[in-house]
Amino acid sequence: MNEAAWFPPSAEEAADIGGEIHALVSRLFPICRSITGEGVRRTLAILSEHVDVAIREVPSGTNVFDWTVPQEWNVRGASIRTASGKTVVDIADSNLHLVGYSEPVARRMPLSDLRAHIHTLPDQPDLIPYRTSYYSRSWGFCMAHCDYLALEEGDYDVVIDTTLADGSLTYGEFFLPGETEHEVLLSAHICHPSLANDNCSGLAVLAFLARALAGRRRRFGYRFLFAPGTIGALCWLAANEDRLSKVHHGLVVSCIGDGGGPVYKRSRRGDAMIDRAIEVIRCDGRKVTMVDFSPFGYDERQFCSPGFNLPVGLLQRSAFGTFAEYHTSADDLDFVRPEHLASSFRMIMDIIDVIETDRIPLNLSPKGEPQLGKRGLYSATGGHKTTPEITMAYLWVLNLADGSHSLLDIARRSGLPFSTIATAATRLEACRLLGDVQA
Repeated sequence: MNEAAWFPPSAEEAADIGGEIHALVSRLFPICRSITGEGVRRTLAILSEHVDVAIREVPSGTNVFDWTVPQEWNVRGASIRTASGKTVVDIADSNLHLVGYSEPVARRMPLSDLRAHIHTLPDQPDLIPYRTSYYSRSWGFCMAHCDYLALEEGDYDVVIDTTLADGSLTYGEFFLPGETEHEVLLSAHICHPSLANDNCSGLAVLAFLARALAGRRRRFGYRFLFAPGTIGALCWLAANEDRLSKVHHGLVVSCIGDGGGPVYKRSRRGDAMIDRAIEVIRCDGRKVTMVDFSPFGYDERQFCSPGFNLPVGLLQRSAFGTFAEYHTSADDLDFVRPEHLASSFRMIMDIIDVIETDRIPLNLSPKGEPQLGKRGLYSATGGHKTTPEITMAYLWVLNLADGSHSLLDIARRSGLPFSTIATAATRLEACRLLGDVQA
């Protein structure tokens, strides 16, 4: 482990990283992924170029709580052609054209029968929807509604060249040990095909976070999980049930590459340290919109189920289901931008900074307000109508540093950024006004 003290990335470091993250999103985007199969393995292989991801395989048929790992699904091709050979749908043009987990099909049928197997978005006629059928045997295609309306009566040749066979579910994890046994869990789902924001953005941002944290001293251990939604998280929970008490903070990261929000859904506990930490975070100068926990969304529902009740929240830019591009072909590489990926990276690093550096300070001169001016901490000229933010931070820290308030508590109470409160505490310590800092 690097023995240098904890420090966040420099402004230059963070500014440059947006383009690198977007380049990784661009590599992940074309891969056809689902909850099992070679697409997940290819994705993990690319992530492994950035961090040393450990690959876990869970055999088909394995029982995980109330669920069973399904057969492995792989795709070689899928298309719809007219009887004269004209192609109207081809998965080679977009992975979203095929309903996830479609069973093999090779037959000719009239349009009247085919219609029951086609999914469209009448309100967004130019976009292809994303649909799946993981746990029931069926098949289907997705297409733009305008193209669907243009289909002519007649026979169509339907070919879905897929396999459903015993194999395994694959997920990846990467662990960075810390100075304590306490861990931070950072999770992103890996099962969506060709959706840039949901969730190539989450996978790429976490990969770069892992790489950045690897070179820094860490009080906490950091566990990065890249797993298929729901069943993948359940597999990880089942395999780690005896050590979940080590997870002290956690974030599910999704839809992190657009310019909206940000939005944070609290953990089921509602008052976990991660919930409170995000209240003092800014992203591009904006406060994070806080919403209460609900048992619908991504894998925070598994981590926060009553049998585990882990301190894990959901961090997004635009919340799932609220932006027009969600689960459509418009969630493409133009929708996620390097500058948004960079600011999301910085935001999560700021959250980690709170987790790593929060402590309980004690005022060593608690009787009245110590004279800051003679220590170079206060303006030599008084009477100003406004007080600098750092000066207010000195005063708040000194007033609340009674041994019962952490720096995070002080930031929340004062409404000042955590970084400003932390800077003020460091300067006050250097002047021997703060001491007996407890971890």
